[in-house]
Amino acid sequence: MTSLLRPIGGDTRGMNTNAPTLIRPGLMWRLYIAAWTTYGIFISFADQLDLVVEGRFDAGRWLLTFVSLLPSALLLALAWPLTGFFERRAYRLTSIIAIHIPTAFVFSVVSQTPFWLSFHTTRPISWYVWPLLYHVMTYLLGAGVFHLIRASEAAHRQALVVKDAQNLVIASELSALRNKLNPHFLFNTLHSIIALTQRNPAAAETALFQFSDMLRYVLDTERSGSDRVTLDAELDFVRDYLELEQLRLGERLQVEWDLDEDAGDHPLPALSLQPLVENSIKHAFNPHSRPGILQIRTRRDPASGALTMTVRDTGPGANPAAIAASSGLGLRTIERRLQLDYGSRAAMRVKSAPGAGFSVSVTIPAVREESYA
Repeated sequence: MTSLLRPIGGDTRGMNTNAPTLIRPGLMWRLYIAAWTTYGIFISFADQLDLVVEGRFDAGRWLLTFVSLLPSALLLALAWPLTGFFERRAYRLTSIIAIHIPTAFVFSVVSQTPFWLSFHTTRPISWYVWPLLYHVMTYLLGAGVFHLIRASEAAHRQALVVKDAQNLVIASELSALRNKLNPHFLFNTLHSIIALTQRNPAAAETALFQFSDMLRYVLDTERSGSDRVTLDAELDFVRDYLELEQLRLGERLQVEWDLDEDAGDHPLPALSLQPLVENSIKHAFNPHSRPGILQIRTRRDPASGALTMTVRDTGPGANPAAIAASSGLGLRTIERRLQLDYGSRAAMRVKSAPGAGFSVSVTIPAVREESYA
């Protein structure tokens, strides 16, 4: 028997102009001010370290050194809108470097000038050169950090766009799943109920109530804007679905339930279990007149709290190539929804081989602090 094991990977939401950014502007500037303040305090003490060692402290010199860094902090902040200009114009890296290098020297001269003007004594040339080079490196480092922040934000926005595009695809597929309650199923069910009204009106009335409950379940999850339900709610939906299918299939469909009674409150996306069941009905029961067994099993792991749902049938099965090439919507949509919602914490496992039946298991991790329909 061949086992297809595919952990669901990738967790990426987007096309949302109000989506949260990685670093909010207010927080970024608070960090910027804190960094410069810390740096200024450190440099101001380091400048008179010899005096401190001798037990002396020149407060005026300390304040002068600290204040002399203020022009550098203010001017370097202008590199932020400059990097934004480069990003909007989509400048090439070579052009960005060609602009930043002369700008760094201008920044260095303008930043140092107030400090130089505070001294009127003659100094050696190195006294001017080294601070200039130091400020050039400060500018380039600061501009580099700003570019990294913008690149991270751009990557974040792109991930959100991809996520939203995937969500739109999933939403359309989920809508198709809802509508796929399925024209053939609807027609067959209504035909069976009509036939049943002649033989057993009470049973026909019960079937109509079950049918309306199924439609209400689908409509409620669509209207609420949230597709989260509990396992118990999904199981009730599946029971109604199977009982209506049994009106048509009769003794050909034998259902075995093996349910974890403690897992009923576990949250999961609506229509996570029913398409697995429908897949078995479609392939294992509809094409054949012989009876078969459909097994539905649920278990919640005591350690992790993860829920595993397994649907197994005794139908003809399929080879892995046929499964991979299948254009069916149900299993593929479930897999993609799990990927978006839970990333690699969820998994879908398919086991099948020709003549060996078909089994599919879905594992959904525990989710806390949410409310469900």
